[in-house]
Order: sequence, then C-alpha cells, then structure tokens
Amino acid sequence: MPVRSASAVWKGSLKEGQGHLKLESGVYEGPYTWASRFADAAGTNPEELVGAAHAGCYAMYLSALLTNHNTPPEELSVTARVHLGEGPTITKIELVLTAKVPGIALERFLELAEEAKAKCPISKALAAVPEVTLEAKLV
Repeated sequence: MPVRSASAVWKGSLKEGQGHLKLESGVYEGPYTWASRFADAAGTNPEELVGAAHAGCYAMYLSALLTNHNTPPEELSVTARVHLGEGPTITKIELVLTAKVPGIALERFLELAEEAKAKCPISKALAAVPEVTLEAKLV
C-alpha cells in the first residue's frame, strides 16, 4: 500500500506566527494561523483537514460496503463537523450523510452506514475522539 504525506512549516510564536501546509499530491497548499484555527480568520486548520479526510474515507468505505451488498450508491454526500474543545482537543465529530442508494431498505442502509463509521481507516485512527455521531438519511 502507498504511503501518503503532507508537510507543515510554522514560523514565530503561537498567536503572532503563521504556518504553511502542503499536501504531497500538490492539490492543496496554503496558510494557517492561530486565528484560522481558534477564531474565524481566513486559511485552513488541522481540524478542517481531519474533517475532509474523515468525510472522504467514510464515503469511500460506505460505497464499498453498499456495492458488496449489491446496492451500489448513486451518490453519497458526507460532511464531517470537527469540534475543537479545551486543551485543545478534538471533542466530537459529527458525520452527516445524505445518500441516494436505489433498491436498499432503510434498515439495511442504516446498518451499513454505522458499520462504515466504525470501520473506515480514518475512523479507526480517530478512535480517541470521545464522541463520533452519525446522522444518515436516504433521499
């Protein structure tokens, strides 16, 4: 399996400094600061990137489960809301899923959605997060 990487450079003190994040693939490169992490300033932050990774991993894993059960999805739309609390620490992740899956019973869909939440690689990596919730609906 491949090894993926990303890099960060931070210059200066915590509140006055600034950083730069870069993905090995080159699809993202940009700034982050104390204000972009702990306030609402422009730029990204580690929690936003964790959310993107979790949403993407979850969607792919659920797609595989659904396909393996002969109900491939037409579309899976996933948002991951990452809560940063005191410490700082990630205190909660909310996964919100809207799915178009023809021919699946709601009960089976919800079972597979929960299984994907527990088993996708990023969920496993984030096992220390105290609370991960899932809101799933079929459209």
